[in-house]
Amino acid sequence: MMIIRPVEYNDLADILALAAKSGAGLTSLPSNESVLAARIDRAVRTWQGNVPRAEQGYLFVLEDSQRHKVVGVSAIEVAVGLSDPWYNFRVGTLVHASRELNVYNAVPTLFLSNDHTGHSELCTLFLDPDYRHGKNGQLLMKSRLMFMAAFRQFFGTRVIAEMRGYCDEQGYSPFWANLGQRFFSIDFVRADYLSGTGNKSFIAELMPKHPLYVDFLAEEARDTIGKVHPQTEPAKAILEAEGLRYQGYIDIFDGGPTLEAEIDHLRSVRESRRVAVHITAAAKPCDDPAATWCLLTNDNYLGFRATITQCVIGQHVLSLGNDIAEELGVLEGQSVRGVELYATGSGRSAVKPLAEQGGHLYAALS
Repeated sequence: MMIIRPVEYNDLADILALAAKSGAGLTSLPSNESVLAARIDRAVRTWQGNVPRAEQGYLFVLEDSQRHKVVGVSAIEVAVGLSDPWYNFRVGTLVHASRELNVYNAVPTLFLSNDHTGHSELCTLFLDPDYRHGKNGQLLMKSRLMFMAAFRQFFGTRVIAEMRGYCDEQGYSPFWANLGQRFFSIDFVRADYLSGTGNKSFIAELMPKHPLYVDFLAEEARDTIGKVHPQTEPAKAILEAEGLRYQGYIDIFDGGPTLEAEIDHLRSVRESRRVAVHITAAAKPCDDPAATWCLLTNDNYLGFRATITQCVIGQHVLSLGNDIAEELGVLEGQSVRGVELYATGSGRSAVKPLAEQGGHLYAALS
């Protein structure tokens, strides 16, 4: 069974193995043992309540419970930019006009911004290639939204997700090559690694503070502004189905879009509800014709668990097999939080096939 749970110290080896597979573009999962160990420690201390708000971050793992192996990671940063500046580009417009010459030009620009300071962030999403099938990607992504729904008091009003921008298999980013590299004089992979390991001072030191004219960039760079990596399209579709939208902000390294929304407006937050558990002895698939795929979580802050199963979320009671109840850590009469996995209506048919064709999910960056 596939289960989401909080990270533990002994997960380091598995997470380091995942980081080695992630490639360029996932800035918050560098293949660096000391950095990852520190990230795990910060997450554990966040759950323990021993970290100031500016440094709080939750790290979840997807575990194959039969193999006792971590096969995916995802995370939430509670409030970005409160200790280190949070940079991105705001895509804007400057107008140059002359009535005398009858000239009016609206020029697209990029302006270095800290506008998302204090927002929560969905980040560090990576799924082992061997597990990119079925509903593993959905579980890895959406369980974080259910955690925010259950423990709403720990988060602000808005959430963002920086999507992985375009780069090729060799790590070449047209956006970086035509913009960032001009100012930093290092390649994309190196800049990406430095940012991921917390060395961000060079951004403020070297990036210009005045607006940059998009028309001065090469066409290959202009074409990637707000464009996601092909493997990130399914993740983008899932987040958009939850209510996140592109609002004109992009990553300063690869030009990938930032999606954002009010947390209380997210579908899984808005539609999820708590119901009491009735445990059945037999562990078998639900044969109720009204059953749908649902995301279920417990309400245990320190022992948070999430999984996906077919069931019927009633108004007051949810029947669960003993195996699922045991994995969620719930007893008869205790409550779970549940939501249908897919949005109903027109969004369902658009998102479900895309999200499950290969399950290529590399979502947010940080």
